[in-house]
Amino acid sequence: MTLTELLAAREARVQRQRELLHTYGKPLVSFTMNIPGPVKNNELITAGFLLGSQWLTAQFPSILYKEERLLPTGCEGFYVIEGKGQEIKALCIQLEERQPIGRLFDLDVLLPTGEKLQRPHPRSCLLCGEDARICARCRRHSLQALEAETVKLLTAATEQAEAEKLGALAVQSLLYELCTTPKPGLVDMNNNGCHKDMDAFTFCASAAALSDYFRSCALLGIQSRGKDPESLLPLLRCEGRLAERRMYEATAGINTHKGAIFSLGLMTAAAGRIGKPYNGEAICGECSRICKDLVKKDLASLSREEAKSKGEQLYLRYGTAGARAQAEAGFPTVLHVGLPVLQKGLSQGYDRSRSAAAALLAMLCEETDTCLLSRSSPEALRLLQGELRELLSQEPYPDAQILSSLDRRFTAENLSPGGMADLLSLCFFLQDLSPSAPNKRAETVTEL
Repeated sequence: MTLTELLAAREARVQRQRELLHTYGKPLVSFTMNIPGPVKNNELITAGFLLGSQWLTAQFPSILYKEERLLPTGCEGFYVIEGKGQEIKALCIQLEERQPIGRLFDLDVLLPTGEKLQRPHPRSCLLCGEDARICARCRRHSLQALEAETVKLLTAATEQAEAEKLGALAVQSLLYELCTTPKPGLVDMNNNGCHKDMDAFTFCASAAALSDYFRSCALLGIQSRGKDPESLLPLLRCEGRLAERRMYEATAGINTHKGAIFSLGLMTAAAGRIGKPYNGEAICGECSRICKDLVKKDLASLSREEAKSKGEQLYLRYGTAGARAQAEAGFPTVLHVGLPVLQKGLSQGYDRSRSAAAALLAMLCEETDTCLLSRSSPEALRLLQGELRELLSQEPYPDAQILSSLDRRFTAENLSPGGMADLLSLCFFLQDLSPSAPNKRAETVTEL
């Protein structure tokens, strides 16, 4: 970027500030980025700017006008705000100082008169923490060192923000599965199904305890971009063992989400590896690559003495690999059965609960649920699947009365499709991973 181009961009920015101050007669926040070196904008810098814009707009509910420009000369934001200039400036200073990336934010506050409010104390140096003006004047630090620190701050902040979003979505998916009511044989908002040792509160406590785990999975996925996907699985399993311990501590020893710790943790990490724009098929494909040959590695040489979990015991007895097989194959039951049913139901106007219950039943028809299998037999499961297929052929989206009847039957027969409940959480995760609706306020965005 040439000096001439930067000076022209600065002049255009000042002119835009004058226009907005004249039009609105209110305080104006002008947001730019302090980026050393000739490159003033790229994908990483834009991500940092948009993160700062998100934090800024969250602080001011009374934004009268918002305009953002993502230009080669740098990102620019203009925000006309209802309020007192000094109070707005104080909040902007907090944003500049609350987190390390804030050192790269330049939030100028201009009064309707055009006066720019000053900071009560100077900005600190990006590297040494001293007065930035003095360091710049004497060129205390090399440009290479300043650029490296800038990249470090931007990378850490944007990765953490993405991981927090994905982690929160994973927890939300667990809660949405819980809220799907009625569900046959499972804990929901009506009853405990055939589970005598847990209820909805147990599941809420468990989901809350797993929030850090899912955020860690997402961050591991993000930081593994460009690396061998199979190298990620041992790291996820290490985190998973810690998550199981947190779950048991939160639930007094009750297994609420052990299956979801594996499957949803894996999918959260895969989403982190893929990055934006998120795509369900690509995420499921990445799950498959992470879990390459997983069934063979985990179960092929398993002996009866070594089989500790119910899943391992069922594999030796029936050859059913359960969640491992689903993960290795890229969760085909989610991608090709559950998710389409959920999405179609929502598009046809059914509520989230009814659409999700239909998705769960549809998946149960197509996949062997090891939780059900452990409570019945292959023959009984096949008969049940046949009955459910017949039901769904007549009522693709069963109403609450039909679902409640199924719930009573499953509960009486001690049947719990817990494996499909885990897959339903994955359906919710993929369904809600798409970008939210754009802001409807006045806004101009010029792309790079």
